[in-house]
Amino acid sequence: MVFNSMDFLLFFPIVIIVYFVFPVRIRYIWLLLSSYYFYMCWNPKYIILILFSTIVTYVTGRVIELIKRSQNSDLIKRYLLNCCIAISCMLNLAMLFYFKYLGFAIFSINRVISIVNLHISVTIPDVILPVGISFYTFQVLGYIVDVYRDEIKAEKNFLKYALFVSFFPQLVAGPIERSKNLLYQVNKPRRFEIESIRQGLLTMSYGLYMKVVVADQLSSIIDPIYNDWIERQGMELMIATILFAFQIYCDFEGYSQMAIGSAQILGFRINQNFRTPYLSTSIQDFWKRWHISLTSWFRDYLYIPLGGNRKGKLKKYINTIIIFLVSGLWHGASWHFVIWGGINGIYIVLQDLTKTLRSRLYTLLKIDTETFLWKCFKGFIVFILIDISWLFFRAEGIMQSINILKTIYYDFNLWYLFSDDFYNIFGSAKTFSIIIVSLLIVFIIDILHRRGIDLKRYILRQQIIYRWGIYFTIIIGIMFLGAYGSDYEQIQFIYFQF
Repeated sequence: MVFNSMDFLLFFPIVIIVYFVFPVRIRYIWLLLSSYYFYMCWNPKYIILILFSTIVTYVTGRVIELIKRSQNSDLIKRYLLNCCIAISCMLNLAMLFYFKYLGFAIFSINRVISIVNLHISVTIPDVILPVGISFYTFQVLGYIVDVYRDEIKAEKNFLKYALFVSFFPQLVAGPIERSKNLLYQVNKPRRFEIESIRQGLLTMSYGLYMKVVVADQLSSIIDPIYNDWIERQGMELMIATILFAFQIYCDFEGYSQMAIGSAQILGFRINQNFRTPYLSTSIQDFWKRWHISLTSWFRDYLYIPLGGNRKGKLKKYINTIIIFLVSGLWHGASWHFVIWGGINGIYIVLQDLTKTLRSRLYTLLKIDTETFLWKCFKGFIVFILIDISWLFFRAEGIMQSINILKTIYYDFNLWYLFSDDFYNIFGSAKTFSIIIVSLLIVFIIDILHRRGIDLKRYILRQQIIYRWGIYFTIIIGIMFLGAYGSDYEQIQFIYFQF
């Protein structure tokens, strides 16, 4: 079941009505049952994995607190706590490794064996990747670390903790919630609030718009080009790569907005996952605004424990590269994802290394870095660099990525943009117009957001006749401009594969 499906359109109103009819003290039980049903719609047997992860980390949290309250010496306590954390992490990561990385590991081993001419081959098991396993695994690992650090108390109610792990709006593609935020709200449910419902519905509507009007329209153009990349011209591949940057943003942010909106209707506040990343003027700023829940997770639970930037420049750069390589591997069990992560890590390191040189150069050339045009130029450079890395993310392998880059370089021709071939990529003038206008709307909304203007609040403050006029415009726009058809529900959210 996905947010942009008829099944969810029937499922969600039922969840809302029953949720607010039930007494406040037992609502979490209904949400837990709804969340398990929501997940089981993909593959019922994989609910066992969530249960396993939930039981292991729930017990871990309780045991950690028992150890801390024990009369043992500090040395013994530390030893027992480290063992407890290690066992819990290994069990969860072993499950993640088996379902997501075992095939990749065996494939890599077989490649090494073939290179050294050993006639041995290990069979790659046929394992289906459970939806959302990377997200809820990181969420529970964050919980046990928070308990260990005394940032929260271990949850005593197993069902409430199970809801924290499986809360359906953000279960399969995030945001990766912290226990300090979501678990606290599970214990402090809100009563029915019409304002939360109004804001939540608007938020969900914008997320649906980003998905079906923008991302899915772009997918219908990008996928055929990448699937037939050998026969394509360099400019076609370049345009598809540029458009993919917007597709993945609108697809993932669209899901996040629908998750945030649906949670808000139920009285929950989950964290923003994006803050206008394509308006960034530096690579570092981009990664503070893209997939915030994951980047902040790596910062708090891996980068800082590794030493962060406290042990000199070299250690800082090594830690940065490690974080981005692991981030690439988190996204997918393939070397091209690791390369994608490594490229962005190198960007960050080079940005820091050249900071002094760039500052001197700006002074020498008398460049005012605060001017609007200069910020636009920096934003353009950041987008190009990020988009080059997206090529490695979107392609199906390293060699395909390199060959596509070569084709773009050797077949680069700006005059192509003024030819009929360029417009033929989009199939029709209608599709071209929809994409341009819809992207422009997203761009304008991001600018307003960056300037601190809350468009939802502005809409909700209008007189009822204008407000409902806006509602109908949004609904009609989504219905008539969205990418629908026989394959509509097969266009899954990109991050479901992670």
